[in-house]
Amino acid sequence: MRRQEVLARALALETPLVELTGGEPLLQPGSIPLLAELCDAGKTVLVETSGEADVSEVDRRVHKVMDLKCPASGEAHRNRWSNLEFIGPRDEIKFVLADRADYEWMRQAIAAHGLAARTPALLASTVFGRLAVKDLVAWVLEDALPVRVQLQMHKLIWGEHAQGV
Repeated sequence: MRRQEVLARALALETPLVELTGGEPLLQPGSIPLLAELCDAGKTVLVETSGEADVSEVDRRVHKVMDLKCPASGEAHRNRWSNLEFIGPRDEIKFVLADRADYEWMRQAIAAHGLAARTPALLASTVFGRLAVKDLVAWVLEDALPVRVQLQMHKLIWGEHAQGV
């Protein structure tokens, strides 16, 4: 679908908020200008990114929700650490943890990169079925870590294997 068609369909929904997500939206041709066009149309715009694509060209009005992939994901080598320069107080950094080693990695990343000073929205969730949420909460409380624990609600609502929801 062409960018102008995507823009027209998004605007036709008449919602105040639009989020680009799914796969890696910033690797799609036209996503950068689309984000700006949605902002120009008066929308609150979010982009949810895996953190592997360059966010430097994303319009400053866009709220970035960026993953930092933990080691157990097998994707940590894709983290583009230079993206942290473009994370501000209204953006979010998300970690999905599979085990205690991922938690320790997250804790170290928060300290080493001063993430709590960049944004108050540090999010931590668990890989569904691999790490108990109550264990994560206990660790966060014990360390007084400045993160917000969240659940992967789509998996609780529609089941862990549902797609397209």
